[in-house]
This record gives sequence, structure tokens and C-alpha cells, in this order.
Amino acid sequence: MNIILLGPPGAGKGTQARYLVEDRGMVQLSTGDMLREAKDSGTEMGNIVAEVMAKGQLVTDEIVIGLIREKLETVKANGFIFDGFPRTLAQADALGELLEAEGQSLDAVIEMEVDDEALVSRITARSTCGTCGEVYNDITKPIPADGKCAKCGGTTFNRRADDNEDSLRTRLMEYYKKTSPLIGYYYAKGKLSRIDGLGEIDAVRAAIAGALDS
Repeated sequence: MNIILLGPPGAGKGTQARYLVEDRGMVQLSTGDMLREAKDSGTEMGNIVAEVMAKGQLVTDEIVIGLIREKLETVKANGFIFDGFPRTLAQADALGELLEAEGQSLDAVIEMEVDDEALVSRITARSTCGTCGEVYNDITKPIPADGKCAKCGGTTFNRRADDNEDSLRTRLMEYYKKTSPLIGYYYAKGKLSRIDGLGEIDAVRAAIAGALDS
């Protein structure tokens, strides 16, 4: 099963992708992670990525599609989770063509719906474990009283520099301008399921599972 997780910054796509990896043996394909991995890989595609990034240029859609193709052809999994790609209609078309060429299909698109004001409140209180990436929130899931990550025991916690209200609202506007058209695109294809992205983590996890199993 191949799926896309859609939702604005801070909707919890990364957290839910990790659960899908644990629960279903899927592989998360995060654009940022793939680029960082490729840059240091020494492969032909990796060298292209390293050169582009060294020049401070934007990575093209063709490069990202090339990285995804490598994963589809070399990684064995019970399906892939596309996180952070596609972001535009052109990228959605390119991904569909790639999957078809590889004899695969896109099975579901999960839109994690959020209320913008609630999202801003949640994200400005967010921090992550510097060791394992576990997400904490000052309000809903504070860092344990002993100062240690409940998952790995790490003691370093980070806040993203852009997890502030002004920056987040700018990122939200960018998302709605570029990515929200994908909602109609996948709805028309009968692939879209909507869930409440601001529910409790386990409730969101169960809602995604229900959407995929149906």
C-alpha cells in the first residue's frame, strides 16, 4: 500500500508516519531525509544532489522523482508513505506517472485537517528530543519532570527556530497556496480521506488506520 499524508506544517504527519512504519512495516519517504541521505551517499544521483545543494540552488522535481524511483526499485517494504511530496499538482502528476511506470499504484491520500488557530497554539509550544526526534508539547505532552525523553532517555530538547507565530502563519499561507489544490485533485480521483489532525495522537493514529483499512 502506497499513501500520501497531506496537511499543513505541524499537523503531525511525521509522527503518524512513524506509527505507520511501526504498525504496518511501511517505509517513510521524507523529501528532506532523502536529500540529506543522497548528498552523502556518493552515488550518481547523490553527487547531483550534493552539487545542487552546494551551489545553493533549489532541488528540481526531476531530482526528487529520481530519488523516489531509487527507493521504489531498491527498498523492500509493505508500501511507502510519501511525506512532503508531492506539494504541487505538477509533482502529483509526476508521482502518478512514476508509480505507474514502476507497476505500482497510489492507494490512499490522508488529509490531516486542522484549525489554524489551534495549530498555531500547539506548534509554538512544540519541542523535540535531540536524540530520537520524539515530539513534546508544553501543554498536551510536556517533557517528563526528570528532564529525560520518555522514549530514549535523551536529555537534549530542541525548538525549531521557525516554530513561532509569524513564521508559522507564513508557512501556512504557503501551504494553502501551493498544496491545498492537491485536496481537490485526489478527491476527484477517489483517493482522499479526511481526518481530524488535531485530535489526541492515539485517536489520530486509529483514524488513519480505519481509513486505510476501509
